[in-house]
Amino acid sequence: MEKLIKITAIFLFCTVFKAQKPEVSIIKYEDLEKRLQQEKDKLLVVNFWSTTCGPCVKELPHFMEVNAQYAANRKFKMILVSLDRLADKERVLKFIKNKNLTAEVLLLDDIKRMNTWIPKFEKDWDGNIPVTLFYKNGIKFYFNDGEMNKEDLEKTIKENLQ
Repeated sequence: MEKLIKITAIFLFCTVFKAQKPEVSIIKYEDLEKRLQQEKDKLLVVNFWSTTCGPCVKELPHFMEVNAQYAANRKFKMILVSLDRLADKERVLKFIKNKNLTAEVLLLDDIKRMNTWIPKFEKDWDGNIPVTLFYKNGIKFYFNDGEMNKEDLEKTIKENLQ
């Protein structure tokens, strides 16, 4: 019986530890493009950011507040696309945990081809971050270049979420 209790305790500890472990999927541009198309039945908020970008870090708490507001809405999805280097994956994971990022986080490991994929997202995007793109029915309808405040984020979502 004592052995069973120990095994159960270890199992529960491992389960809780795994549940708290942050996740980040590593993708290339083509995979990201496919991923965005899979969500075409939703209002999709896609934020490009980095752990080393001051304005990115500053706006993320607002994004998490708004994400929490709409998390139960099946017609809404927020994706955070990290432009950190693949070598910095552990820093990204630590950042996700420390900042309690609740939205899905993807690590775009495609920096060498950024001059190819950036204009595919937005012709006016000069490569600076943060950048937030909004999609509805699989079509981009809004591009926010630079830091986005909570009020503008909420307003854009409310006006387009049905």
